[in-house]
Amino acid sequence: MDYTKVAVGEMQANAYVVFDPARDDCFVIDPGAEPEAIRIALGGRRLSGILLTHGHCDHIGAVHDLRGPETPVFIHAEDAQMLTNPNLSLAAMFGGRRSQGEPDFCVTEGEMELAGISLEVLHTPGHTRGSCCFRVLDVIFSGDTLFQRGIGRTDLPGGDEAAMRKSLARLMALDPGFVVCPGHGSRTFIGDERKHNP
Repeated sequence: MDYTKVAVGEMQANAYVVFDPARDDCFVIDPGAEPEAIRIALGGRRLSGILLTHGHCDHIGAVHDLRGPETPVFIHAEDAQMLTNPNLSLAAMFGGRRSQGEPDFCVTEGEMELAGISLEVLHTPGHTRGSCCFRVLDVIFSGDTLFQRGIGRTDLPGGDEAAMRKSLARLMALDPGFVVCPGHGSRTFIGDERKHNP
């Protein structure tokens, strides 16, 4: 497994193109804006799916432009309405497309496969009710649950500080060598966040 990070939009949200170098397809996690920049990052690979860690507008803003009949969109059921409701996604507040269309599938806790890559869905509510992290081997794509030296906000609609604490405890119990690829900012490691994240 390999991946390419593209920081997009005014909020510089991280979109990740994830792929098996031996295959000609890939999937994208959190295409928040700048669909053309994300298409360039595909490197000519066919886009087999779009995975969303949560439904805020800075993480879903390019879904409509990238999706197609062979590009299903996946999000947790608790955040599914955010794709079509600009008040829930905060698009009404921050601008951007008001609807990205209905999701094709709702992810649940457990294993799934996309573009030939096995991954684990971890439901980690707190930032939103449907926030998820995706684990591929020793890499955690954490969305806005965990950042380098920080965590996602819990004061927005759907946020829950108690749920966030439980989700963070779950992540901190993972192998310290696991790489964390967050929704904003630089990558980090579970072990580093155990030691240094306030």
